[in-house]
Amino acid sequence: MAIPLYEKIYQHILHEIKSGVLKEGDRIPTELELADQFHVSRITTKKSLEILAKDGLIERHRGRGSYVSSNLPELHSLAATEEMVDLETPSSDDWRLIAVILPDFSESYGTKLLRAIERQCSKLRIRMILKLTHDLREEEEIAIRTLVNMGIDGLIVYPIHGEHYNGELLKLVLNEFPLVLLDRYLKGINACSVCTNNKKAAQELTDYLLDKHHKHIAFVSTPPENTSTIEERIHGYTDALLHRGVGIDQQYFITNLSATLPNQLNKDSNIMEDREIISQFIMRNPQITAFVVGEYLLAIHLRQVLIKLGLLTKYEIVCFDSPDDLFEEPLFSFIRQNEEEMGINAVNLMQMQWDRTTVPKKTLVAHSFVKRMDR
Repeated sequence: MAIPLYEKIYQHILHEIKSGVLKEGDRIPTELELADQFHVSRITTKKSLEILAKDGLIERHRGRGSYVSSNLPELHSLAATEEMVDLETPSSDDWRLIAVILPDFSESYGTKLLRAIERQCSKLRIRMILKLTHDLREEEEIAIRTLVNMGIDGLIVYPIHGEHYNGELLKLVLNEFPLVLLDRYLKGINACSVCTNNKKAAQELTDYLLDKHHKHIAFVSTPPENTSTIEERIHGYTDALLHRGVGIDQQYFITNLSATLPNQLNKDSNIMEDREIISQFIMRNPQITAFVVGEYLLAIHLRQVLIKLGLLTKYEIVCFDSPDDLFEEPLFSFIRQNEEEMGINAVNLMQMQWDRTTVPKKTLVAHSFVKRMDR
């Protein structure tokens, strides 16, 4: 089993005390100095020093630093294994450990992303823990605290829907803990992120419908508030309309659907409620002939409503993502996000933080547009 880096630093300092390199009253390197020495985050070195203080090996004085305790405990009672001391010698256990936190994943989006992260982790000698939050803020916060306390070396987080501010994530940023946000970014939290150019992708979907002479195009999604992915897709949709001289009608937005959110998934009541909202919208707006939909499962719900109303042939639907099926034509023209590239980038950004190199705050991954054959 891999030894957490904070424990390796603990054992290193303990070894120096036991061997006499560090004597009573000697100054211990600061959190920042240890972070630079061992190429880890300050939160890792802080944890090491906290445990050393708890075990009575060092004394910490605010504003003055940390010093070898003047009243050391019985050192032989502390478990120090010499093989833990040499941080420079690679071994079969010399792997980093990260956690990946996701709301959920599905065949249409997330499965390839996870596989790519795992493959790149293996390539770079990184072990991976997966935690699903089911889009619950409390679950996300507990997961972050628990995993960091376990001694992980980094976090890749796909933030929950509608999250504007997460105190646990902000703490990680302030402590320079290696962190990468997936698929979206959070305003006010200066962490690096990797995502699709959602604005550009939504423009392409909307332009495609406009090129096919649709003039009344609706936008369908879950609530966009504090979710950068959806906010940017709306911007792309509206920019495409304005660029082509088509007016924006606020009545053409359905953005209050919830059945596809991870914490509501497969709940019949939510599905029925969403389909009723869509049905009423269609009946109120007979002039609409096309839809830009923010995700595949919502497009499926929309399609089922149109089938029930006997109106499927009147409308065209485009969306983001779709399950791969080598033998079937896709139901919709769609944006295919490059999940593999996104996953590889996320792990590489983590490695860059460990290596203390300059890390871009926002990495955009190219997408592709898969067009359905006209029938």
